[in-house]
Amino acid sequence: MGSKHMGNDLIHLMHSLFLPAREGCREASWCPPADIYRTREGWTVKLDLAGVKPEDVRITAQGRRLKVCGSRRDCSVTEGCSMYQMEISYSQFSRELELPCEVESAELALEYRDGMLFIQIQEPARAAQQS
Repeated sequence: MGSKHMGNDLIHLMHSLFLPAREGCREASWCPPADIYRTREGWTVKLDLAGVKPEDVRITAQGRRLKVCGSRRDCSVTEGCSMYQMEISYSQFSRELELPCEVESAELALEYRDGMLFIQIQEPARAAQQS
């Protein structure tokens, strides 16, 4: 009986650690992973968008939430080509992240490099201090 209780506790712990990060991914079949860093200027959000063209990405900010949506297309398919094995997701994606600051009124700077999208977020209070 003790090991069953411990097993349930372990499952609860795993859900609490890993499921909140996936909360912002409910509506899309592909959910790109994201890292969030605290910087001197504010925050940096980094998303793994390998194979996504920058023009296929949309970013919206509302309150403390940052939403990144778009699509990754399979550009290697040609006539007469048939699929043998597919492990890469080609579809619409959407990722919604909640940050510990107001994003809607912050200054956002975007950089796309080596398949990674970097979103620099400068909080209004920090931007005023640097002026």
